[in-house]
Parts: sequence; C-alpha cells; structure tokens
Amino acid sequence: MNDRLALPSLSADSRTRWEASLRLGFMARAGGTILGERRHTGPLRVQKPLYPEGAEVCHAVIVHPPGGVVGGDVLDIGIAAGDGAHALLTTPGAGKWYRANGHSSRQDVRIEVAEGASLEWLPQETLFYREAEVEMRHEVTLAANARYIGSEVLCFGRNASGETFDSGSIRQSTRIRREGTLVWHEEGNIDGAGSGMHSPFGLDGHTVCATFIACGATLDASQLRQLREEIGVHGRSGATQLPQIVVVRHLGRSSQAARAVMVAAWRRLRPVLMKREAVIPRLWNT
Repeated sequence: MNDRLALPSLSADSRTRWEASLRLGFMARAGGTILGERRHTGPLRVQKPLYPEGAEVCHAVIVHPPGGVVGGDVLDIGIAAGDGAHALLTTPGAGKWYRANGHSSRQDVRIEVAEGASLEWLPQETLFYREAEVEMRHEVTLAANARYIGSEVLCFGRNASGETFDSGSIRQSTRIRREGTLVWHEEGNIDGAGSGMHSPFGLDGHTVCATFIACGATLDASQLRQLREEIGVHGRSGATQLPQIVVVRHLGRSSQAARAVMVAAWRRLRPVLMKREAVIPRLWNT
C-alpha cells in the first residue's frame, strides 16, 4: 500500500530560475496526525511538528531563514492534508517583502484537503515595503466534507518608521474549490501610486487590511451577531455569511488590531467548523 500523498508539483519552468519551494504532506495515523512528507529546496523550512492540542492536530511552523523576500525571489508552497488529518500552519513572525530593485517577487500557495480532513492556514502578518512589486496566488482544493480556515493580515508600508506605500504594486488572487466547483474567487491589485490606496472602493486611506475565511461553516443569526459584536470593538470590521462560507474583513492602521480581529473570528468559528476550541500558538505571543 502506497501511503505517499499526491502533493502539488513544481511548475514546469521552476528548474530554470532560482526559487524556494516547500512541500508538506499530513496524514492521519492511530488517532492523530503526522507530518508524513516534507521536501524543500532553497530557503524554506518547517520546524519540527508540534502538538500543543494533543496528537489529533499537527502544528507546523514555516520558516523563511533570510527573514525577508527581495526582488526576483519566488516562494512556492504546496500543502496536502490526507483523509482525516488535521494540520495548522503558521509562521514565526511577520513576512517582509522588500523593494523590487527592478524585479518582481512572487508567492504561490497550493493547498489540498482530502475527505474528512481539516487545514488551518494562519500566517502572521505580511509587510510590504515601499516600492515592493509582489504577486501572490493562493489556491485551495477541498473534498466534499473537508474543512478549511485561512487568514491574512496585509500591511502596506512601515507606519512605525513613517514609510508610506506610495509606490509599488501588490497583485493577489485567491481561489477555493470544493469538488471542482469554484466557491470563492477574489482578485486584487493595489498600486501604491494609484487611487486604490485612498478610494472608498479600495483601502480608503487605511494601511492594513485583513481577511478571514472559514469554508464549511454556517452560523445562525445569534452566532453571527455575536461575531460582529466581538470584532466591531477593533474598528472597521465586518462579517458575512455566505453559503457554507463565513468571511470576516477588517480595515485599519494597526496590525495588532487586525490580528485581534482575526483571532476573535478564529475563536468564534473554529469550534463551529472543527469542533475544537482555538489554541493560540505560543510563538504568536513572543
């Protein structure tokens, strides 16, 4: 019997350029989840599996040793959760994307979640320096009864240093499919010198935006009201119930406030979707 998971493969042209890649495969074993496959090239690693919740949920920390992404770099991440597995992925700190220096950077994340499996993609915030040129693509494929939670906090410029994101470009694409059917599709393009940074249909002058998505969750009216009340104390935030998907949004000027909104959403939605209380990774507090 072959227990190897079908992990997302490298793109055909990846061998002709320098890039960092990481492939992780999680498997259900004896009432728990193990990190059954781990492959990497370039400066992407994962720390040893952690089990702060017991054997059922495997926590893994993705590390980019250089500490920041420079112009021309490519990060290629593929994650697969096999039948019945439950994995949580996070990062040890903020991801930093530096100025382009004439070359754009890219991050591709491809996630596959099999029958009865759960996967949580909860990286810490992403910081875009002035003049960064970045493309980010996020693809999720879910089986019929798979469960997925994903969040992102995006920070434009370094507010603490007085740096504004008045030049550069961030292009984003997020697609989630269940049994081959597209259930979520979002495209975004933020031009630092364009109107999107200040338009009421864009960031409206804010420097931080955050999104939390729970696929497979349905809140009743009372639960949705409670969620909106909890995130509302952190500023301009909202929550929407779509068919089998709950989306939480936040706009602000503080990464700490954005993180508080994401954590509040996670604490409210994880028990509904995955029948588990949220256990905050210890490194989030360091």
